[in-house]
Amino acid sequence: MINNKKIVVVLPAYNAEKTLEATYNDIPFNIVDDVIIVDDKSFDKTIQKAKQLGINHIVEHKENLGYGGNQKSCYNKAHELNADIIVMLHPDYQYTPKLIPSMCYLIANNVYKVVLGSRILGKGALKGGMPIYKYIANRILTFIQNILLSAKLSEYHTGFRAYDAEVLNSINYHENSNDFIFDNQLLSQIIFNGYEIAEITCPTKYFNDGSSISFARSIKYGFEVILTSLKFFFHKRNLIKSKLFRN
Repeated sequence: MINNKKIVVVLPAYNAEKTLEATYNDIPFNIVDDVIIVDDKSFDKTIQKAKQLGINHIVEHKENLGYGGNQKSCYNKAHELNADIIVMLHPDYQYTPKLIPSMCYLIANNVYKVVLGSRILGKGALKGGMPIYKYIANRILTFIQNILLSAKLSEYHTGFRAYDAEVLNSINYHENSNDFIFDNQLLSQIIFNGYEIAEITCPTKYFNDGSSISFARSIKYGFEVILTSLKFFFHKRNLIKSKLFRN
């Protein structure tokens, strides 16, 4: 805990057998109270590895629900455990868990309600091996989103985030997609509800065992990001209403 705030780390997992142990071992258990792993019907031995590591809270999906569906289960379980701060961390070891204390202290001390680990601040993305096409797409999409959402973030696409549980309780994230666009929809909802967001520089690692989406799905994701931002823009101006922004 920090300032009597219960900290729960959630790991949305899919075929994370090879990277789960490295991720788990770097979690700072001097402040983290619980870890939840949700396995989205992996075809490797992610569940066995989680049990071997002694992770107490394991949720197994009987069918593959997708990245967004996985996170919904993560947050539902974290609420069941009465978490005060929820950290979403990919178990593919792309992001370092060693930044968890820095992120959580900002929330526990009531400085910010949401903290993102940004790959773009500094030179972490390209230095860590982010493919150049993903970097360029990230910068273009972020530029468009900052205009449409009237925000100023370095990126909207990081998979390393810390939330005050109050934030997630105030947003109907169950309305969001079960696909990869879930993260982006959630962040748009957070901005819509007026929560301030902090970003910290996060080194990134890209390697063969890490998770990644295909080029085709990246293109689909890009269009969905722009669509989500347009829904925000029109809803905010009472032009076209979207269920994403109705609490």
